[in-house]
Amino acid sequence: MAPLNLAHRRTHNLLLISKLLSLRDTASPLTLLLDSLEQPATPLIKEYIRRAKLSKVHVTLIAFETLKQPEGVDVFIATRRKSPADIVKEVATVYQPTASTNPTRKSIPGRLILIDAINPLLSSTKGGAGFHLPTFLGSFIAPSSPSAPKVEASVVVTYHQDVPGLMPPNPYLPSPLAMLTYLATSVITLHSFSHIMAQKAARDRSLAAPVFGLEQEQDGILLGRLDKLTGTGAAEGIVLELEHRRKSGRGVLEWYLLPPASRISPQQVKEVVTLLDDNVLYNPPMEPDTTADDEQPQSTFELGLTERQRRDREGVVLPYFDAQHGDGPGEGGRILYDMGEEDDFDEEEDEI
Repeated sequence: MAPLNLAHRRTHNLLLISKLLSLRDTASPLTLLLDSLEQPATPLIKEYIRRAKLSKVHVTLIAFETLKQPEGVDVFIATRRKSPADIVKEVATVYQPTASTNPTRKSIPGRLILIDAINPLLSSTKGGAGFHLPTFLGSFIAPSSPSAPKVEASVVVTYHQDVPGLMPPNPYLPSPLAMLTYLATSVITLHSFSHIMAQKAARDRSLAAPVFGLEQEQDGILLGRLDKLTGTGAAEGIVLELEHRRKSGRGVLEWYLLPPASRISPQQVKEVVTLLDDNVLYNPPMEPDTTADDEQPQSTFELGLTERQRRDREGVVLPYFDAQHGDGPGEGGRILYDMGEEDDFDEEEDEI
């Protein structure tokens, strides 16, 4: 049953990550990307844009940190000196002409809204007391009015874990990260493949797993690097730790490996993301099963018996076999014993 379960898990989870990255069936209206200095979310965002172009999905980038419009982005919205309300209005005006050209159409093609970093918005004064994060994100997914055309929108938000955030003015309110984690349908935490390999190598030797970057808690260290990559080959790519929440409430936890962009063609349709457990560097192939003969202990002398020794052993008649051959009733249970010189024979005890 184990191979069948593994094959079912591989098929199901690979299909799930393909639907999430390709924005099929609106599998995740709100996706949260948790990156760090060790592994930025830029490669994953580029993969989102590449798949959106193959699926002919309209891409809008709300740039808090990006200065130049990336290739493949249809609309680039700079947020410098703009309030959250101004950003929402500018995003809404992008799709109004499309809705007016086809007023009788019930829905328009899907769209992808990327927020390169939401930390500046959360830490600015404009996103303070009068800013409501669920309302801001919900305005991109749900239409503002019932008469607005239905749009299948997916929002991908990037949150930098290494950037210290401001605590809410009310201590009873949840932090922005806790709110984002609660609202998101899918949470993807990005890790460096080389760091994951170094941690696994330490665990395999029953050692403490190393930490990198700010987790080292050393003065002057912001970014942790490895001088040598573990394994026989280069540990390239990024590791995706996915937590997806279904409508039924059940969650899916899986680790994936996204190869570097240099190995992916812009027009490649075949799925490139694989399970982390299927990687040769992370999970080397097991040695072939040993046979029964190989399981015997190795020694300098022969432990087995020859055919002649086996026949001689079977021909030996043990002493208790004679007691099993009796002529009359009850004879089969008698005890045959020959007294020796050292035995003390008591006639009275024998008579009793």
